[in-house]
Amino acid sequence: MKLSIDYLTLLQRLRVATFLLVLFAPFSIHAQDNAPGFELTPFGAYRFGGTFSVEESSDSYELQDSSSFGLIVNWPHSPDTTWEILYSKQQTEAEFSGATVNDPLVNIDLQVLQFGGTYQFEGEKARPYLAATIGGTHASARSTGSNSDTFLSGSIGVGVMISPNSRVGLRLEARAYATLTSSSTDLLCQTGPVISGCAVRIEGDLLSQVETFAGVVFRF
Repeated sequence: MKLSIDYLTLLQRLRVATFLLVLFAPFSIHAQDNAPGFELTPFGAYRFGGTFSVEESSDSYELQDSSSFGLIVNWPHSPDTTWEILYSKQQTEAEFSGATVNDPLVNIDLQVLQFGGTYQFEGEKARPYLAATIGGTHASARSTGSNSDTFLSGSIGVGVMISPNSRVGLRLEARAYATLTSSSTDLLCQTGPVISGCAVRIEGDLLSQVETFAGVVFRF
């Protein structure tokens, strides 16, 4: 069974969800007087790791560490918990790790869209928290014969909110991503004298990455 999600549908749902959250967040039945308000957090990040195996081969493509960016939307559930929508994008290169002299590089974009929440611990000026989300990761490669695809993914993060009770704050976080890839995807394909094949993972294998980021929190 192929674990694939319609990426355009995910983006449309994000827009609708964001509009509804802005409209109805003040009426949340779980919100308390001392609960955090509606939050928007644009962030800049740096993402590490990630490997795609070449089908029927011991070779692989290694994703290069690179910068990323994104947006997080939070709204209150209780004084210690919030709901969360996460969007993150990484533009990087995948380096072929096979037995060739000139290892080719392929440009690849990874876009993450996930839904979940946070649990925040006590604190006045600085408030530690845990975050967990689940959703989809869209991968697209700019190489001949390659296709794009969207895979089921999840993430777990740990961080700290600085100035959690003011209108503007700072969010610092480290987050681990796990993407469940599919063997039926023609992703990272190359055809030529050096290499001919597609880099994929069979069902049940994970593409693992870690992202560290800092974001400015705007509260409404």
